[in-house]
Amino acid sequence: MSNALTLSVPEGVPFIDYEREFDFPVADVFRAHKDPDLVARWLGPRGMELEIEQFDFRTGGAYRYEHTDDSGSYRFAGVFHTVRDNDLIVQTFEYLGFPDVVSLETLTFVDLGDGRCKLVGHSVYPSMEARDGMAESGMETGLTEGFEQLEEALAQETASR
Repeated sequence: MSNALTLSVPEGVPFIDYEREFDFPVADVFRAHKDPDLVARWLGPRGMELEIEQFDFRTGGAYRYEHTDDSGSYRFAGVFHTVRDNDLIVQTFEYLGFPDVVSLETLTFVDLGDGRCKLVGHSVYPSMEARDGMAESGMETGLTEGFEQLEEALAQETASR
């Protein structure tokens, strides 16, 4: 895919910011975050299987899922604090391998016109140590490969229409 991930880990603050453009409209990219069948096709790095245990995509809803590969399994959970269709998702994110380290994530969907959009993510961590651990965990690879798979899944859907 031609759209690169831009990831920023600013010095001195417990934030990670990222942006990624998509050659699909906001409604499609938002639906890829909303529809659990689509989420299972793209979320996470290549080579990981995703089993969604819970996915209640609404303000006040929650999610829980597990990634697995030959090296083991990795479970994640969170709460959807705010969901505004085609606009905004505010959620918590917790890797259950490090319980009690919860980040707050804001995802904003920006219409770029001409059937394109940009996803802007801002994650806040409870400490610099937690932020640095996430940044060093392979987050950039997971986001890059996941977003590539998101575009591939949407392209397959478009081709089959």
